[in-house]
Amino acid sequence: MAQQLPEAGLMVGEARPPATAGTPETVGRDRIPAAGAVLWRPGPDGGEPAVAVVHRPRYDDWSLPKGKLDSGETVPAAAVREVTEETGCTAVLGPFLGRVEYPIVRRGRAATKVVDYFSARATGGEFAVNDEVDELRWLPVPEAAALLSYPHDRGVLAEFAALPRDTRTLLLTRHAKAGKREHWAGDDELRPLSPAGRRQAEALRGLLPLFGADRVHAAPRVRCVQTVEGLAEDLAAPVVREPLLSEEGYWPNPEIGAARLMDILAGGGAPVVSSQGGVIPHLVTELARRGGLDLGTIACKKGSVWVLSFAAGHAVSNSDGVPQLVAAHYLPSPLPAPAMRA
Repeated sequence: MAQQLPEAGLMVGEARPPATAGTPETVGRDRIPAAGAVLWRPGPDGGEPAVAVVHRPRYDDWSLPKGKLDSGETVPAAAVREVTEETGCTAVLGPFLGRVEYPIVRRGRAATKVVDYFSARATGGEFAVNDEVDELRWLPVPEAAALLSYPHDRGVLAEFAALPRDTRTLLLTRHAKAGKREHWAGDDELRPLSPAGRRQAEALRGLLPLFGADRVHAAPRVRCVQTVEGLAEDLAAPVVREPLLSEEGYWPNPEIGAARLMDILAGGGAPVVSSQGGVIPHLVTELARRGGLDLGTIACKKGSVWVLSFAAGHAVSNSDGVPQLVAAHYLPSPLPAPAMRA
C-alpha cells in the first residue's frame, strides 16, 4: 500500500514512513512554510544520477537546497527560486517527495519549519559562492546521504532514490471558476470564466511552467480552453481540443478516454490537459489503480492541478504496456482564498 503524506496529496511507491512528521512538541507552534528540492542531473552516459548537496557556512552544515516562502509565493515557485539562489542552477520540477517538519527558534519564539520537497532536474546554470552557500558538491545518492547533516534530509533523499531515475510529467488541470451553471442562460459549453476564474487561470500560467509544461490540451468547452489559453500563448502553441476528455465524451467509454490521455503523454514533454470535475477524479483513480497506488479521496477543486508522474520507458510500463503512474501530487488553486471569491 502506498504512503500518503498529510495535506500533500502524494503517493509514492510502496509504504514507507514519512521522512519526518510533526510531533506533539511541535503542535501549536508558529508554522513557517518553506520549500526545497533534490536537485539532480544524469550521470555520465545516462548512468546513475548525481544530486546537489550544499554547504551553508552560517550553520556549518550540509543540506538540500531549501528556504522560506516569500509573501504570496506558491510552494513550487519557492522550490525553484531557492534552488536557483543557492546553487545557480535552473531546474524543472518533477515528483513531490514529501513534507518534513522540525522545531526552530524564530525571533526568540519556538516555531516549526514546514518544508515541502520536490525532485528537480537541473537544466542549466553554474554554481557560484553566494550569501547562503559557499560550496556545492554533485554526488551519487549514497555519498550524498552520507554527507548530509540531518536525518530528515536523508529521508527525503531516500524518497527520491525509491522513484525511477527519470519520470515523465502530465499536468491534469480542472478548469478555473466559471460562475454557477444556473446563472448562465446560454449553452453550457459556452459558459466562460468568471473574474475569479480569470485570476486563477493567470496564476496557473505562472505555475505550470515550473513543471516543464510545453504542450496544451483542453476539453472543448470555453471554460476549459480559457483556463490554459494564456499558457498556450506563452508557449506559442495551440490549445488542442480533446472531446474524449470532456464529461460527455469521457463517460460513454472511460477506457477510451484514459487511452487518449496516454496518447497525449506519449507525445513527449510535459503536456497540460484542462478537463472537468466529472472526469478528473475517476481518471486519476483509474491511473492510480493501474500503478498500484492508493490515493484515497481525490480532491478536484476548480483551478487545481494533479501533477502525475509516470515511469519513463517501456521497461517500467505495466503488464498492459501502459506507462505506470509512480507518483501523484495535488496542487490546489495557486491563488490565496480571498482572491478566489466569485
